Amino acid sequence: MTPAELCRKHGISDATFYTWRKKYGGMDVSDAKRLKALEEENAKLKRLLAEQMMDVSTLRERKAVSWAIEMKDYSQRRACALVGIAPRVFRYQSSRPDDAGLRQRLRDLSSERRRFGYRRLHLLLKREGVAVNWKKLYRIYREERLTVRKRGGRKRALGTRAPMAIPQDPNQRWSLDFMSDTLVDGRRFRILCVIDDFSRECLATVVDNSISGERAARELDAIAERRGYPCMVVSDNGTELTANAMLAWQQNRSVEWHYIAPGKPMQNGLVESFNGRLRDECLNEHLFRSYRHARQIIEKWRIDYNLNRPHTSLDGLTPNEFATRSAMDHNVNRANL
Repeated sequence: MTPAELCRKHGISDATFYTWRKKYGGMDVSDAKRLKALEEENAKLKRLLAEQMMDVSTLRERKAVSWAIEMKDYSQRRACALVGIAPRVFRYQSSRPDDAGLRQRLRDLSSERRRFGYRRLHLLLKREGVAVNWKKLYRIYREERLTVRKRGGRKRALGTRAPMAIPQDPNQRWSLDFMSDTLVDGRRFRILCVIDDFSRECLATVVDNSISGERAARELDAIAERRGYPCMVVSDNGTELTANAMLAWQQNRSVEWHYIAPGKPMQNGLVESFNGRLRDECLNEHLFRSYRHARQIIEKWRIDYNLNRPHTSLDGLTPNEFATRSAMDHNVNRANL
């Protein structure tokens, strides 16, 4: 496999792959403690290689039959029997176009968006003006072996649930939550994520080794300077968000604050969903060398998320496009009144 194919298979960036190879390519005594982890990675790569070698496509089978006929002077029937395909399969000539341009563009997009499946890639192609049926795109997607490996599963509760109420205007409700990750040297850092529940815009991703209640209040004020204060903020019961600084901020800004029930993260499901996208498409793809490097990568991803990434719950629009269209509709309604 080429490095690009390997990176897509595992959902990592090219920079992460080369950083890993540089760090673990030549082990010394100080890296002996990591030998077990390296052996697990090697075993995983060997399994993937074995699966690739066992995956013989119809094209390869036809080439094997052609080789047996031309080089060994076997009959077509005997060669097909040895390979294990029917003669009519060998003789079949497809009338489909090769779609070389579409295949190349699909490979380019999948290389840029390693964690996007065929549905979201289909949305990106539509935004570029490429009209293609999703079934055809899925067939090409499978033929090019661009399938994304799912990162585990999740437990689903049984029974009925009431759907979460979605705000009808910007700044009606913000959602907050914290995430954490580590640098390559083992130091941990935290991320404060703030989103607008109406447009799904990510308003901020604050990265630092520690974020106190005072720091969270300052960041909320900085966001409010650009777009105004929200009517409500939803968060969990973390110590930073229940500190005296945050309680004073709520009272002084006249902002209603709703704390979800302990152990019920789906009561804050919109920001939890955003956290999953951030983890899957950014944090899992990169190795962060420093706090500055983490801020740059995460901020770049946040801007791309708002401006370029289509959101399925917004009818394929990006959060920025959805917010802009809603503002235009609001202005038109006011003019009609």
